[in-house]
Parts: sequence; C-alpha cells; structure tokens
Amino acid sequence: MVNYKDLGLVNTRELFKKAVKGGYAIPAYNFNNMEQLQAIIQACVETESPLILQVSKGARQYANQTLLRYMAQGAVEYAKEINNGKAIPIVLHLDHGPDFETCKSCIDYGFSSVMIDGSHLSFEENIALTKKVVEYAHAHDVTVEGELGVLAGIEDDVKAEKHTYTEPDEVEAFVKATGVDSLAIAIGTSHGAYKFKPGDDPKIRLDILAEIEKRIPGFPIVLHGSSSVPQDLVKIINENGGKLKDAIGIGEDQLREAAKSAVCKINIDSDGRLAMTAAIRKVFNDKPEEFDPRKYLGPARESLKALYIRKNKEVLGSAGHAFDAE
Repeated sequence: MVNYKDLGLVNTRELFKKAVKGGYAIPAYNFNNMEQLQAIIQACVETESPLILQVSKGARQYANQTLLRYMAQGAVEYAKEINNGKAIPIVLHLDHGPDFETCKSCIDYGFSSVMIDGSHLSFEENIALTKKVVEYAHAHDVTVEGELGVLAGIEDDVKAEKHTYTEPDEVEAFVKATGVDSLAIAIGTSHGAYKFKPGDDPKIRLDILAEIEKRIPGFPIVLHGSSSVPQDLVKIINENGGKLKDAIGIGEDQLREAAKSAVCKINIDSDGRLAMTAAIRKVFNDKPEEFDPRKYLGPARESLKALYIRKNKEVLGSAGHAFDAE
C-alpha cells in the first residue's frame, strides 16, 4: 500500500475550507498523458493556484496504475523544480469512481481523494455505497466526494441521456448519513463537448445552489461538466479537418458566479481536450510532412497551459491562493 503523503500529495479537507472562505474554486483538471500533466503543473505553478489532478477509471487503465503513481509523485517534484523548491498543494483525485473496489484500489495506490458516484442508484443505495467508501477512505485520511443528481452527457465511462437536478431536500440527510467531505450536485452543467444545442441559452440553476447552501451552509460543493467549449477552439478544429458540429458549453461568467459561493471545486476536461486537439490539427494541416510527436504535442501542451492559466485567473479565481495557509 502507498500512502499519498509519501508522494508529497495532500487531501482536499483544508483546501476546501480556504476556497469556501475565499470565494474561489480549485481547478480539477483531468489528465491522461505526460503533456497534459506538464501543462497543468506549469499553469498552476505560474498562477500560484492549488490543484486537483483528476483521473477517471478509464484514464487510470490507459496510463497504468503503477506508472500513474510515479507520475503523480513526479508532478509534485516537477512543481518544486520550477518554483524554487516550493510545491503548490496538489491532490490526486479519482473522478467518477464507479464502485467500492475501484475507490479502494486508488486509495491503496496513493490517491489522496476519491469520488464515489452512486448518483444512478436509489437514494438509499447511494447512501450505503458512499458510506462504505467513506469509512475505508477516512481510515487512511483520504477525502471523499459523493454525488446527488444526474448530469446528462458523455465523458469517458460516464453516460446519461437525461438530466436530473439535485433535490435540496435530500442533501442534508445524505451528507449526515454518509460523512462525505464534499458533494457534487447537478444544477445545469453537463458532461462532454455537446452540452447544448444551437439557440439554447444554458443557465446554471443558481437558485438550486443557493437553496442547497442554506441546507448545508459552508459545506464544499462540486460542479462536474463545467467546460465552456470555447468557440474559437471549435473553429480551429473544424477549419483543420475536424467535424465538431454544434458543440456548445457553459458560460464562464456563470461558473465565476458559482465559484464565489460554496462551489469550491470545478471539473474541467473537455476544454482541455479541445485546446490540445485544435493545436495538433493545425500542425498537421500546416505541416503535413511532420511526424515528430514533439513537434505537435509541444504546441498542444502550450495551448493547454495558456487555457488553464486563463481559467485559474478569470474563471475559477484560484490564482494566487496556493499558499493561503501560510
């Protein structure tokens, strides 16, 4: 068994307290490979932002669980190296853990935070599964994120056709019965790049969020499916051979408003995929003779870094908060 503290990681407990108090959200960026990891670390070090590195079950299988552990440890050391020996707080988090066994395995391999997604179950079954994960995780000082409500859309292994808003009447009982450290809610965000249709005016249900905050004041809230699907990136992809038709996301102004409340973790994955894909497609279109991976993955890494620097500064408000504890 690997203890996350030996890898230089932290859990979310103190980070979330500061984020709720400070009116900002900590970025939760998904990664699958080295270039994504480099970009995320560089962006968060340069903006002095705390960071949650997210890994889905599929990404863990893709990268290999042993290699992933060393990548996380390497990320901490890399952050120190480019920041004069001082590491920003980094969490390694399982995104959408589907069952107890996956959560346990991640905890045993050095994850400092896990999500157990029982949102597809009945309320009672969700409580039972989440509580089981919490009991094991807390025995190892690992924090747990639960979920109430269902987000529509597709992202890796997570698929849902219909959106079900979180019921404010259920949140207090769920938090109390499970002992979770944070709660993902469904208030209008959606997984994937095809969140809404042209002509839609997507709105986050800030009224539901406000009602939930009344029921569990100060409790850390999480938003999934929070990519904004920048139209300039969609345009670059389509101009260079892509076929992303009608890809529309959540307005960044709404995410910034949510981040000022008890929403202290915002998940962003699709926007990063779009940034990298746009850069890669442009290289392939402009230089069809290119075959050195460094020549197209390098620009993709820089594009992703620029995107996340802007997110930290302008959307999440996390820039400058890495060392709030000191």
